[in-house]
Order: sequence, then C-alpha cells, then structure tokens
Amino acid sequence: MAMMPKRVKFRKSQRGRIPAKATRGNTVAYGEYGIQALGCKWITARQIEAGRVAATHFLHREGRVYVRIFPHKPISAKPLETRMGKGKGEPAQWVARVREGTMLYEVGGVEEDVARQAMVRVASKMPVRCRFVIRRHGL
Repeated sequence: MAMMPKRVKFRKSQRGRIPAKATRGNTVAYGEYGIQALGCKWITARQIEAGRVAATHFLHREGRVYVRIFPHKPISAKPLETRMGKGKGEPAQWVARVREGTMLYEVGGVEEDVARQAMVRVASKMPVRCRFVIRRHGL
C-alpha cells in the first residue's frame, strides 16, 4: 500500500509553488549518512517507496533506513478521454513537496562505503538530483 495520510482536512488541493531552500529537515538527524535533494520537486509516494525498497534490499537487513519525507499533498487527475469542464478530477496520487536541501533518506549502522552504494541506488529512483551527506558530530 502506498504512503498517504490517514486523514486530510481537504480532499483536493491547489498546485501551489515550492519555495526556496529548506530551512528545516536539511541535516542528518537520525542515521549517520543520508542523501540530500539538490533541487525542488514533487516526489510521489511510489517513488518514495521504490527508494526505500532499493535501500533495504541492498543492505540485507543490516543497519536501519530512515525515510525523512512523507506525501501529504493530493494530486488530482481527470480520467482519460474525458471532455473539458465538469469540475476538478479525483485525487489520483499523493506527493511530497521537496525543497532544495531536504534530507530524503538516512542510513545508520553500516560502513560508509556500503551506505554510499545504497544511497546511489536510492538516488537513481528519485526525480531530483541528490548528494551523499555524512553526519557532522559536535556541531
């Protein structure tokens, strides 16, 4: 089952804009290593799940994978071959709004080279460019 909120205040939302760089959720907080988005994009629930599966499959149940984003925004779509008008379409998918600098995934409990290889596999599933980040201790 894809990630989606249990309840929402409004079923449909407007598109909106993704503002500039992330001020929160932009540092490694849970694991030792992570990947950080280098651009602004919508990331769908299916893409988030694909990244999580790729990381856990590569790590063979060693270490821990933390998913730092969640799809809160509903994206509506009208059915194929439907004429224009007659209102807004039904929610078709859920996306996470990702700003530049947002931490997408984190990994803990494994060596750096293993974490780097796992994060390369995760980054290949993402629609935005990513970079590998190491936790900074003592700051």
